[in-house]
Amino acid sequence: MKKAYLVLQDGTQFEGFAFGYQKSISGELVFNTAMTGYPESLTDPSYKGQLLVATYPLIGNYGVPNKAEQDSMLEFYESDKIQASALLISEYSHEFSHWNAEKSLDEWMAENKVPGIYGIDTRKLTHILREKGSMLGKIIIDDVDVDFYDPNQDNLVDLVSVKKPQTYGDGETKILLIDCGVKNNIIRHLLAQDVTVIRVPWDYDISQIEYDGLFISNGPGNPETCVPTIKNLELAFDNDEPIFGICLGHQLMALAEGAKTYKLKYGHRSHNQPVLKVGTNKAYITSQNHGFAVDDNSINKDWENLFINLNDNTNEGLKHKNKPFFSTQFHPEASGGPTDTEFLFDVFVDEVKKLKRINQQSNKFSL
Repeated sequence: MKKAYLVLQDGTQFEGFAFGYQKSISGELVFNTAMTGYPESLTDPSYKGQLLVATYPLIGNYGVPNKAEQDSMLEFYESDKIQASALLISEYSHEFSHWNAEKSLDEWMAENKVPGIYGIDTRKLTHILREKGSMLGKIIIDDVDVDFYDPNQDNLVDLVSVKKPQTYGDGETKILLIDCGVKNNIIRHLLAQDVTVIRVPWDYDISQIEYDGLFISNGPGNPETCVPTIKNLELAFDNDEPIFGICLGHQLMALAEGAKTYKLKYGHRSHNQPVLKVGTNKAYITSQNHGFAVDDNSINKDWENLFINLNDNTNEGLKHKNKPFFSTQFHPEASGGPTDTEFLFDVFVDEVKKLKRINQQSNKFSL
């Protein structure tokens, strides 16, 4: 067991043991409260540049799944590799058991060159993050020090987005997906609606493609760095095709309509964030990982709140008053859960197909 050290930006230090790839690393510390789903979380592009703290005490007990493919995507992962910069846990299970396990978490992380540290008090660490807010940190292995690194200063979206268009499915209805770091499960939910998904890079000129509905994905980092995407959305708002944005996609839609975003002190980092649908008494439990939010006071008169966070009353979604445009800050497609808001995919695709039928009928040739 090789000693490793976690050093926080405020000087706080934790001592533990290294596993995975043996190399020092730095980034933004965030936590995840899920009891299961570490393969999905580690491969989520929204965690790019982040040091992921698992609050559930035992990690690694079911290994990592095989690399079976479904619809040209890895079936049990959210992307094709680990996106988080490191994993921090309390207790690492050196023995794993699961019917679908292919290898250990340690082996998988080493293959992906992702370091980890275990044997630290993750409850105390999470308490510090909740008291002091977002914080940078670094893991020191073999006494090799590194500088603190703030990933939000970089264009992380460009690092996780596809480089050229990709197509999934063969449905008659075409959904154009702007990939800012999309999770595989978003594509799976769309394909379940019998559509064709055209996935394009974050800065792609979408005026080159005909589509029936527009989807803007989740992704990492500061939304203000995605200027080409914002400009594309400004033009898309002039049309009537339905638009749905999730997480970073929600923030980009807000910026495109003239609103502002800001960095949250704490961020929303958990699988149990409660949100309220505005105008109702319906609350939903959601999964979230983001450090930025939309400023409610900057939303223009054509838009209104769709959801709000019941913990801090921050904005959790927007909808246009007259057009079929809406967004959510949380993840309706969360894997592994919660799945309270999966119905939003049904709402979006149903609206897309309804308008497509209306347009087809109105364009019928007649003498």
